[in-house]
Amino acid sequence: MADRPALVAAARDTIARGSKSFAAASTLFDPATRERAWLLYAWCRACDDLADGQELGHGMQRVDDAPARLALIRERTALALAGRATGDASFDALGVVAAETNLPHALVYDVIDGFQLDADDWRPRTEADLYQYCYHVAGAVGGMMAVVMGVDPADTDTLDRACDLGLAFQLANIARDVGEDAAAGRCYLPTDWLAETGIAQDAIMAPANRAALTMLARRMTARARLHEDSARIGAARLPWRSRWAVLAAADIYGGIARKVAAAGDGAWDRRQTTSKAEKLVAIGRSFLQARLTRGPAVVPRDPVLWTRPRD
Repeated sequence: MADRPALVAAARDTIARGSKSFAAASTLFDPATRERAWLLYAWCRACDDLADGQELGHGMQRVDDAPARLALIRERTALALAGRATGDASFDALGVVAAETNLPHALVYDVIDGFQLDADDWRPRTEADLYQYCYHVAGAVGGMMAVVMGVDPADTDTLDRACDLGLAFQLANIARDVGEDAAAGRCYLPTDWLAETGIAQDAIMAPANRAALTMLARRMTARARLHEDSARIGAARLPWRSRWAVLAAADIYGGIARKVAAAGDGAWDRRQTTSKAEKLVAIGRSFLQARLTRGPAVVPRDPVLWTRPRD
């Protein structure tokens, strides 16, 4: 297996090129947590790229060998979790962070199950299906990150709130990327929602559907905000630098969801992002929020919110 400094350097490069938003937020962690976050991101990014035939999150396309790709992801992941060399730095990175944090393997495989859903050309029918998908591709990652930040895997409420942040991010992603997904032959809007608004599954981006599509996007971004708010309560239980990083990420990525909602029918005319200046403002604002937070917030989680599956 490659030495740890080399894996960290490769992971740092991956996050810098793969996600400016997460890269910005990761700089706020203490050094040890920052490196582990990079290592975990490298594995997530590698799996995503391999499953979707893309590079650093760009150029998603249909692949003809999805089962083989998923088998390779599972094989390399199993090797990494067993502490063995995989021949791929991004998977070796997972092995390092899993060993250092006692990362629950179930969360790792929950993420892979999300890639399996895509490989099976799965489509959500109901809102519950949508949340199940969001859990596998993002909520479980939130749980993994919580463990990386020192949360006890037995602390189910804090892990639920970490999952909430992942759900918020993924709902924002889906709302923003409807057009890109449609171009790749995918749709993550529940078929019940499409039927309710009269949108044909094969004509989602048709100009005549923009008003209805905007309504659905705003529904998702509103749900994203509820989960973001729940995650902010959980962040109060983290060490202050991790709290700062989580609040900054929530602000930066939440800003994308809010831009999608504000753009209305023009939300898909260009990719909605947060600028460098907006990221800096979010980081400064989150610093104050993190410093002003005093102790863990004892607030019951909203029972209306979708909750991750229990083992």
